[in-house]
Amino acid sequence: MRAVAVTNTQATAPSAGPAETPTTSASHRLIVAGWAAIGVAAACGLVLRFWTHSHLWLDEALSVNISKLPIGDIPEALRHDGHPPLYYVVLHGWMSVFGEGDRAVRALSGVCAVAALPLMWLAGKRVGGRTVAWLAVVLLALNPWALRYATEARMYALVVAFVLAGYLFVMKALEDDGLGWLVGVAVVTGALLLTHYWALYLVAATIVLLALRLRSRETRRAATRVLVAVLIGCLAFVPWLPSFAYQAAHTGTPWAKPIRPSTMLTITANDLGGTGSEGQIVGLILMLLVLLALFARARDRRHLDVDLHTVPQVRTELAVTGLTLAFGVAAIVVTAGTYESRYAAVFVPFLLLAAAVGVTRFLSEWLRLVIVGLLVVGGLLGGYRNVTVDRTQLGAEVVPALNAQAKPGDVVLYCPDQLGPAGTRHLRGDVVTLAYPTLGPTDRVDWADYEDRNAAADPEAIAQEVLTRAGDHTIWYAWAGTYRTFEGQCEAVNAALLKARPAGVARVIDNGNKYFEHAWLFEFPPSP
Repeated sequence: MRAVAVTNTQATAPSAGPAETPTTSASHRLIVAGWAAIGVAAACGLVLRFWTHSHLWLDEALSVNISKLPIGDIPEALRHDGHPPLYYVVLHGWMSVFGEGDRAVRALSGVCAVAALPLMWLAGKRVGGRTVAWLAVVLLALNPWALRYATEARMYALVVAFVLAGYLFVMKALEDDGLGWLVGVAVVTGALLLTHYWALYLVAATIVLLALRLRSRETRRAATRVLVAVLIGCLAFVPWLPSFAYQAAHTGTPWAKPIRPSTMLTITANDLGGTGSEGQIVGLILMLLVLLALFARARDRRHLDVDLHTVPQVRTELAVTGLTLAFGVAAIVVTAGTYESRYAAVFVPFLLLAAAVGVTRFLSEWLRLVIVGLLVVGGLLGGYRNVTVDRTQLGAEVVPALNAQAKPGDVVLYCPDQLGPAGTRHLRGDVVTLAYPTLGPTDRVDWADYEDRNAAADPEAIAQEVLTRAGDHTIWYAWAGTYRTFEGQCEAVNAALLKARPAGVARVIDNGNKYFEHAWLFEFPPSP
């Protein structure tokens, strides 16, 4: 907001126009410069969507290894992985054009993340005009969570783009009788359901809110049309139902413990801000802005009034978010499942949109600039870490050690099998790779009945089998003792190998403080 000083002469002669004092003029120039700097920083967010030095970690390597299968084999592979197929089919086509390198496979997510920015601008313009539109774009462009998944070969950036497109289609279809908007609603609904299962909760929340509109004569006709479009879109999921049923019965989330609803909210808020104490501050600011968007009105430049009945501006968007979370929590309680903040892709766009509205609750231009500036600085710090921090010790240290020191015919054993996909992605091809406990292929993980299979494993017997297969070759053992359902087993294998080959020595030290995916690497040379 531009401030001007008015003299008595100016008050009696308005035709002369307002005159700015040097102080006011300087203040205005500083504000303009601040917003310009924020705009430049937001533009950097485009570059950061395609820039990270990290090697692919487990989930990414799994996605790539499944996606590079022949199209007809992908559905069966996913039955044992636990995801719907659309992203994998899209990535398959992408790799056929751009290749399978780390940067190439991640670029698909980067493109989706860039595509989400104009969609966010349109969403922001709907709820608060151009000011909210640009604020929403800045928050999305430099959000650490968004930057992370823009540089990850997973489906979450695609989900964000679909959510924003679906939101725009639904809102437009509620206002306009055009058939095209309804077709868009149906197509995006089906695409979301076939991209990530948390979209089930988002679609359910949308159906509930549309059903509530049926009570009013003014909104009944439009709501009925959109509701029908959503239900038609759900039909795209029907052919996948048998695979979904199998996954629900046999895969689940054996890699993590069940989680409490309060922990879900804490994880989401923290990860929205990025890692470290700065990330927690950014996450807290974002959540406070969301609350202000929902409950606060500006009285003047120094006061906000709280409306416990909520302010309508982003009431619908946050109602969708709340219902999505409620359905997700209910499913977790019933199935004893778990939650990761990446699942929040189905509602993160609404939180950032509401946060942008929350900024506008302050009438002071300086205060807006300071708040957005803090979020931008936090985003740049998160972006810097995303660029420089390697997500996996396997790619950064273990594989380079193996490629430099292993000999043809040596045996590389991964315990658990979850280390295999990242550990073999760039591994030399003249060694034998095995995955504990099946001693099978290391490029994928079979999650079907995973916990039961691991509980039945005999670490000492499996270690003896590895020793037999290795013969007079060196055994390289990459392992970590922090994985659920393997409690103590990888340590037991290490002890058995060390007993048989006492000259074993650690070549890479597990560094869980530095790497998200971390592991030891032991070398067990044959006995003299």
